[in-house]
Amino acid sequence: MAASPTPPPVQRKIIHVDMDAFYASVEQRDDPTLKGRPVAVGGSRARGVVAAASYEARTFGVHSAMPSVTALRRCPDLVFVPPRFDVYRAVSDQIRAIFAYFTPLVEPLSLDEAYLDVTADIRGVGSAQAIAEEIRARIKADTGLTASAGVSYNKFIAKLASDQNKPDGICVITPKRGAAFVASLPVKRFHGVGPVTAKRMEQLGILTGADLLERPLAFLQAHFGSYADYLYGAARGIDHRPVRVNRAAKSVGAERTFETNLSDPAALREALHRVADAAWVRIERHDTRGRTVTLKLRHADFRTITRARSSSGAVVDKAAFVAAGLDLLMAQLPVPQGVRLLGLTLSGLVGDDTDDAQPILL
Repeated sequence: MAASPTPPPVQRKIIHVDMDAFYASVEQRDDPTLKGRPVAVGGSRARGVVAAASYEARTFGVHSAMPSVTALRRCPDLVFVPPRFDVYRAVSDQIRAIFAYFTPLVEPLSLDEAYLDVTADIRGVGSAQAIAEEIRARIKADTGLTASAGVSYNKFIAKLASDQNKPDGICVITPKRGAAFVASLPVKRFHGVGPVTAKRMEQLGILTGADLLERPLAFLQAHFGSYADYLYGAARGIDHRPVRVNRAAKSVGAERTFETNLSDPAALREALHRVADAAWVRIERHDTRGRTVTLKLRHADFRTITRARSSSGAVVDKAAFVAAGLDLLMAQLPVPQGVRLLGLTLSGLVGDDTDDAQPILL
């Protein structure tokens, strides 16, 4: 008797919900005098970093992780507002309660975005697109804020789609359109392709998804190592990753590559403060804490070292995070050949889960 053929896998229905300029929008909601004005959440001091920017500020080229002094040069009328993470967490809890009404399969990426698997329409809404529209409407009614959504058959494309019609928009990409949609986009928009990888791709003549599709797997493996399999599938609109409710992060942090190598101790300390500011914003965004601080230094000759310090309890605030980073940095001085990259991460995490354990690149 012949064996029964293996049934094809169920076609997933994935929604990626991303709040629009979340921190800045909360501030504009709570302070009517900020509406319509360019707003940056973060510190305006010399070492400050922009945690979030309103859409009015973004028209001037202001964006998250940008040094505050640079943001002010681009937008002299920029209004800085200190972050209120307790308020952002409270609003995030409201939003997550809305998600939970429609599906138990929710993978939060941070306070302001999440993946939802709505393959099982437990509320009988009718379609994934209808569920996404209902979620957006409820968020607007309950919080006064807008959200954008991407609806597709996998996480990779759903995340791309949520950015397609921002702000306050929705984009649906069906399986038939998936590969063509990916082919039309610049690779720098792909999740996981940071500025360094995008630059390397540009040097290889890979600017769009269509360019990536033309490269064989062996070529990608030669240039991108273990990351090649992900890129090969992404170029074809393939992503089998499930929505994981309890996916633990390994680390959260930030790193910066400098235009000129730094060797002066004061300049390195200044750079560490800025990287720490950006990292701490992300740590707060993920509502997490950790026990291990790791410093990463890449020297002018591309030799990379990491040094870590662990404590018995969690690093509870930014001051402790910065202090640990400075201690690790001072132990490596002097560096006469110069440093081209500096990073600072927190690991041994406790708290909310996140999909992306890679440091942000400044």
